[in-house]
Amino acid sequence: MPSSLKLNIKPVWEEIDVVRDQVHKFLTENKFDINKIHAIVMTASELCENAVKYGADSIKKDIISITIDIEKNEIITEVKNKIKDIEDSDLKRLDETIQWIRGYQNPFEAYIEKLKHISTKELEKGESGLGLVRIAYEGQSILDFYVNENDILAMSAVFKLKKE
Repeated sequence: MPSSLKLNIKPVWEEIDVVRDQVHKFLTENKFDINKIHAIVMTASELCENAVKYGADSIKKDIISITIDIEKNEIITEVKNKIKDIEDSDLKRLDETIQWIRGYQNPFEAYIEKLKHISTKELEKGESGLGLVRIAYEGQSILDFYVNENDILAMSAVFKLKKE
């Protein structure tokens, strides 16, 4: 049953609709139910939005690489993009956010806490930080990331398939 979708897009907002459409089509062709399709489409969209928002674009020459891998027990969404002027503090904050989400037994609790936080605080750099929490809760996925020696950030979200 292993199957993959690989896409490369330009780092522009209009390309995210292409990702949504292609991921939806791919998962439909692989006969997933609508709830799983919506979860993975949202996950891919959020990760791509972050790549557009925070990635390098070298005057739109860089690309964002999206891979959806269907494995026996999971669906892995991975988005890779070149990062620009990222500081260790930004990567540390990303890691802290992921660890904070994982610190909750149920991602719903993290989701509620994040909603409370953004409703009462001024947003740092205009960022809500809700996207990653949405991936964990609504997308039912486990997040991770790494940065390679070429300044490529790879964000992954693993959606566990329940044994039927």
